[in-house]
Amino acid sequence: MNILYLGDVMGEAGIRLLERQLPSLRSEKSIDFVVAQAENTTEGRGISLADFTRLKKAGVDACTGGNWSLWRDEINAAMSDPNQPIVRPANYPSGTPGIGYKYVPSPKGLVLVISLLGQIVGRDSGKPIDNPLQVIDSILAAEASNERAACVVNLHGDFSSEKVIIGHYLDGKASLVVGDHWHVPTADARVLPKGTAHQTDVGMCGVLNASLGITLESVIPRWRDEVQTRNVLASEGPFQLNGLLAQIANGLAVSVESINRIYEH
Repeated sequence: MNILYLGDVMGEAGIRLLERQLPSLRSEKSIDFVVAQAENTTEGRGISLADFTRLKKAGVDACTGGNWSLWRDEINAAMSDPNQPIVRPANYPSGTPGIGYKYVPSPKGLVLVISLLGQIVGRDSGKPIDNPLQVIDSILAAEASNERAACVVNLHGDFSSEKVIIGHYLDGKASLVVGDHWHVPTADARVLPKGTAHQTDVGMCGVLNASLGITLESVIPRWRDEVQTRNVLASEGPFQLNGLLAQIANGLAVSVESINRIYEH
């Protein structure tokens, strides 16, 4: 089966990009299952129920999470419903709303989708989370007897070293392991020695000529003049669509392709 993991869908521009381009990309690449990082979907923070529905209609089969996943209370019920294809990081403390891993149906069988949060994530670095490697060990042990066509894991974090480590740590145990949160794709997409597709960071889906999806005009004064400024989401093209496409057979990857598309409209 062919699985596409899309980097952070950044605001309205990212949603509209997928609505326009994802259906044709699915057909072009014979994609069976699409996973998208959705924690920045609605105005850059969290995801609304309406935008969750839009992503699904555009061709996204499952949504992963990060540090903004639970920003909007309206999504908590869907996060907590095992039949809704959206997860938040599994290593949030016990009692946090939502579920960190779910089985999602595909034409080729069930896909286990798991989200994890890195131990250092910007301003949230001081918040309590459980160790992601220990948590993924527990999940995979608990689900070892359940049949599935593939397993997709994302680590949403700042440290490249942590993203590389989890790829190798899960090599041979998961079909596809990616890092996200940077909004900048790394040039290291590959199949690891034991058969796991990996990329340190898959980038983003949204405006190209911006600072990670934020207008340059709203960010440059922060760096040049050391003043506090408000992030303003970019909306004008060209647009970028970044992701990792993996061909999976018997639960492991046989090939990968970094998807980096630029669209003027």
